[in-house]
Amino acid sequence: MLEIIKIKHPYRKEEIVDEEIVLILGYFDGVHLAHQEVIKEGIKIGKERRLKVALMTFNRHPSIVYRKLRDGRYANLTQPQQKAKIVEKLGVDILYEVFFNSEFGNLPPQEFVDQYIVGWNAKVIVAGFDYTYGKPDIASMEQLPEYADGRFEIVQVGEAKESGKTISSTMIRQYIMNGEIEKANGMLGYYYETLGFVVHGDARGRELGYPTANIYSHPYTYLPNEGIYAVWFTVKGKRYMGMASIGYNVTFKNQSEISVEVNILDFNEEIYGDDVKIEWVAYLRGEVKFNGAEELIEQLQEDEINTRRILEANES
Repeated sequence: MLEIIKIKHPYRKEEIVDEEIVLILGYFDGVHLAHQEVIKEGIKIGKERRLKVALMTFNRHPSIVYRKLRDGRYANLTQPQQKAKIVEKLGVDILYEVFFNSEFGNLPPQEFVDQYIVGWNAKVIVAGFDYTYGKPDIASMEQLPEYADGRFEIVQVGEAKESGKTISSTMIRQYIMNGEIEKANGMLGYYYETLGFVVHGDARGRELGYPTANIYSHPYTYLPNEGIYAVWFTVKGKRYMGMASIGYNVTFKNQSEISVEVNILDFNEEIYGDDVKIEWVAYLRGEVKFNGAEELIEQLQEDEINTRRILEANES
């Protein structure tokens, strides 16, 4: 079972597991296929050396401290609880989640290595080729042997590719932003997931014969582009087929805020306030302004046929 340890700088020695470990380094947003290669390498080494495997991540992205974000915000591909589930399934023993603030982020590289690698009893560290632990010009994998000074072994994992393109969280975000969810899923190695809970809407979908669950998404969720998607919808531990709409409800009104609504197929229960998970499987079409309810219903009927066809072929 995964042991989760939350750390705030400066940490106390008694918070750290008192035994030698293999330490995997990275933020791992999305825990995509390239991240999984790094983690699997760490787990393989742990089995060979008979050492527990720990993974260090952060409660927020280092970009918040190190550089100005281009769009003034940051949204995660995976929330902490999602990340924990994935790394546990891969076989990690200990998850260290470090509170990332300016005090921690501005640690000189040598102090980071001394306190957070040597101080954590790491005998081997495993990281991707592009891992940094401070400003990249002085704290990249290239400089790590100098800071390590022979106190631990360093294993660097090279880049991974999907359809000829380097797998990265940045590329996955670009695909999601463009509505190319299938390409994003190809790099993730699983269906992109978002979390939220059900809130009251205006019940217009029910009047059309296609009632929808209105979803309040986690505030740091990276949502797909506007459009209609085939999704798997999980609530109360059960998974259902669904067709999701992300947009501004342009047929009946132009909302100022984007909404996420899911028509759950073969489902008729009250679930207001329940936590839900949406797995985004395939993009169906863009958001369209229809000439009234009748035209919209015809399109929804076609969407349902396409959704069932796609999900029946993707029941993994």
